[in-house]
Amino acid sequence: MTLDVTVDVLIEAPEWGALGLEALAQQAAEATLQRLGYGDSGFEISVMGCDDARIAELNGDFRAKPQPTNVLSWPSEERAADVPGGQPITPEDPELGDIAIAWGVCRAEAEVAGKELPHHVIHLLVHGVLHLLGYDHINAQDAALMEGLEVEILATLGIADPY
Repeated sequence: MTLDVTVDVLIEAPEWGALGLEALAQQAAEATLQRLGYGDSGFEISVMGCDDARIAELNGDFRAKPQPTNVLSWPSEERAADVPGGQPITPEDPELGDIAIAWGVCRAEAEVAGKELPHHVIHLLVHGVLHLLGYDHINAQDAALMEGLEVEILATLGIADPY
């Protein structure tokens, strides 16, 4: 499956290179955009593979939560639906936004849950791409929509329901 999407990956933590973050990010982005009907969109996404210290800094700067988290997303424009559980606005900007993903948190979560690390990383990247596209999990309706899409997208990649 090769679609018209560009995923630029910056690796700050060397462990991401060994895991093959570039391929995982491309796979997650393509599967997500394909499922949502954006396969020939020409969209661009930036992904940064960082360590826990860097993501804690970003989490503090942007969310006032100065602790590590697994993934953060910064959409290039607001695309949220007008009503809970509704469909987000179709992107106009081909640059969807940026995603940061933290090595230590992701690895620890995968170990605790007994998940394969690449599968967990793909799940988090799908989650991040959905955020870039205006999906969220702030209320129950939005969370149900977003989680349902994640399960469907991961299934197309042969990855079991993470919930």
